[in-house]
Amino acid sequence: MSDSQSTNRQPLKRFPRQMTISFHEGGLKRDLVYELVGWDVGPDERTLRHGDNPGQDAALYRLINGNLTIGEVTSIAPGNYLASLPELLQQGRHPSKGSIVDADAALNILRYLMDEPTCVITKHANPSAVAVADRLPTAYLRAYLADRLAVVGGCVALNRAVDAATAEAILESGAAVVVAPEYENGVTGLLAENKNLIVLRIGNMDKLSLWAGRRVIDFTSLIDGGLVAQWSFVPATLTREACRSATAIAQGKEISSRRQPNGEEWNDMLLAWKIATGVTSNTILFVKAGVTVGIGIGGQDRLSAVETTRDKAYRKLADRLAWERFKTPFHYMVDPGMRESIWLDASELRGGLIGAVMASDGALPHRDAVDEAAKEGVVGIVQPGGDPGDYAVIRAANEHNMAMVFTGQRCFMY
Repeated sequence: MSDSQSTNRQPLKRFPRQMTISFHEGGLKRDLVYELVGWDVGPDERTLRHGDNPGQDAALYRLINGNLTIGEVTSIAPGNYLASLPELLQQGRHPSKGSIVDADAALNILRYLMDEPTCVITKHANPSAVAVADRLPTAYLRAYLADRLAVVGGCVALNRAVDAATAEAILESGAAVVVAPEYENGVTGLLAENKNLIVLRIGNMDKLSLWAGRRVIDFTSLIDGGLVAQWSFVPATLTREACRSATAIAQGKEISSRRQPNGEEWNDMLLAWKIATGVTSNTILFVKAGVTVGIGIGGQDRLSAVETTRDKAYRKLADRLAWERFKTPFHYMVDPGMRESIWLDASELRGGLIGAVMASDGALPHRDAVDEAAKEGVVGIVQPGGDPGDYAVIRAANEHNMAMVFTGQRCFMY
């Protein structure tokens, strides 16, 4: 055995300081060079606390050198750091893989929502609630009330400097991670009251909209050690002008959506679609007046995805009503009469879905999903279109006087 072979077989003691991924084609070679990220926690430098679970070692790397162009697509250049190089402002717990992945999932959505104060709350790499408002404390409160339970252990991402009022509200929520571009004077000291809260500052968030069209190589590891590599997704439909009114032709007959969205419905449709780009497929989600009413994750058919998200909206509204009236989660209410009263009110309000819009990350193949949404008072749908069932789906929307627009592009995420 040669010395080089012997050296190559020696085990590494830990995740190394540097990692290189090489792409070869004929005589061409392109390297992407990565460097280990750590934080000074107490007397030591720490890397990720653990991976998906305690006992799973993990490491975070940032891209420090290299460039890659495949066809006409070029990967993001080194030095454009967001979730791969967050500044840890509190020396309690340091981040785990989940902390970073949840922060990144929030940034993936926030990059399309930088025009207004916005709060994205994520958990297990998916959004649990999103809200926009004219002030940051209002955006946070609306997102929190949309799904109070999922905030516990989750990541709160905000696209403006965190003020004292927002910080105090976050402290009461049970969140595990806070991410923002900046924190106003005294706020980090306030957040330090929770020693286990991970407080991250990402300065580049101020320019997050610049990442809207940037792409990276997305790797998925397979059970046998293989890899699937793909370019990251870029949504093409982010404005009204990029959408089109739903139209289809079947057996020589053309049908179009009879009702166009009004101004508020357009705003909600675009918000819903931007959120859908960051949700595990199949997703159905509902938005009303700039806040999510229900986000469905990982459905395996369209109708059940609608039904599951509808049911979730009912439960979340019941919990909100119980909390606002009695400061008690609906799940913990023991008085049967009080529970029944709360549930009847949530049901009368249709889970908050009356006047909401619905987004589907894939085309609706049958009218059943439209019919179910209409029963709850949903007034508009944004979806890719392009399915053989478009004609029947548009006809159903017209029967219910629902606005429907096509994006012309699906946004699946696995």
